[in-house]
Amino acid sequence: MTPHAASEMTEALCRRAAVIPVLVIEDARTARPLAEALVAGGLPVLEVTLRTPAALEAIAEMAQVEGGIVGAGTLLTPADVEAAQAAGARFGVSPGSTPALLDAARAGDLPLLPGAATATEAMALLERGYTVQKFFPAEAAGGVPALKALASPLPQIRFCPTGGVTPANAPAYLSLPNTLCVGGSWVAPKEIVAAGDWAGITALAAEAAGLPR
Repeated sequence: MTPHAASEMTEALCRRAAVIPVLVIEDARTARPLAEALVAGGLPVLEVTLRTPAALEAIAEMAQVEGGIVGAGTLLTPADVEAAQAAGARFGVSPGSTPALLDAARAGDLPLLPGAATATEAMALLERGYTVQKFFPAEAAGGVPALKALASPLPQIRFCPTGGVTPANAPAYLSLPNTLCVGGSWVAPKEIVAAGDWAGITALAAEAAGLPR
């Protein structure tokens, strides 16, 4: 799969909903009901970050949820790409990019949402064929004004800003012409997941899915 084809697939995923939940899962037993609750609320595209020992098992559980599309976040190495795909991830997300990581994603035909925080990084990814990128860390990298500034010189790139995005500032990001969706963790607060309040998760997901774009 070429990076251009991968970007087309990634763009289609980003257009599925206004928010991609960024999930840090400590207990794989919560993975399936969490995914079901998010999908029921209108958020079918799910990112499970590879930051915990339970992450790969969680991806495997979520991959079985009807209507859900699970991907792996925090991909850092080719080994991460291989492990994520083996677990059932259908796309990948990275905080930045390296040639080795991009090569591994291409070799494995894994649609990748690679991270960029500057015009130079975005241009380097564009040179590799990635027209859909993750703007990270969004708020720390300048937030809405920075992303808006990138739109004029780099109109061919679309972004999913992630990092510090909240229900309060998400509408401002989503109003930008170069923003396809946002990534956020607020739709699955740790305390609500730990309590097994899946109806509460569905309600948060529905609110996020209703954000205007």
